[in-house]
Amino acid sequence: MLLLDTCALLWLAQGSGLKSSVLRTIELAPIVYISAITAFEICLKSKKGKLELPVAPQKWFETVLNHHDLTVIPIDLNISIKANELPFFHNDPCDRLIIATAMIMKIPIVTADGKFKDYDVEIIY
Repeated sequence: MLLLDTCALLWLAQGSGLKSSVLRTIELAPIVYISAITAFEICLKSKKGKLELPVAPQKWFETVLNHHDLTVIPIDLNISIKANELPFFHNDPCDRLIIATAMIMKIPIVTADGKFKDYDVEIIY
């Protein structure tokens, strides 16, 4: 099991940006998760014009989730509280929620964000 951060999901969907060893790890994982906050972040970037998706965000997510057999983890009370208890090595609330999710579920995160290493989570990159 592993959790993709937002950039890792985008790279997986685009078919580029992930090392072949990381891609192989994703392919071999029994379950690959994304956080629900990733949908919020991608939709926000798309709406602001900072990210161009080939189709509307809803359709994009449906296609990507089905094609890569990804499972969405909802943001619940425990994740929300844990994200706010984390030290402020990372100030991005979306990333803090992803980190908290990985900590609670005890799964590694696929990320290129160096700030994630400051937390007690396993990083794959």
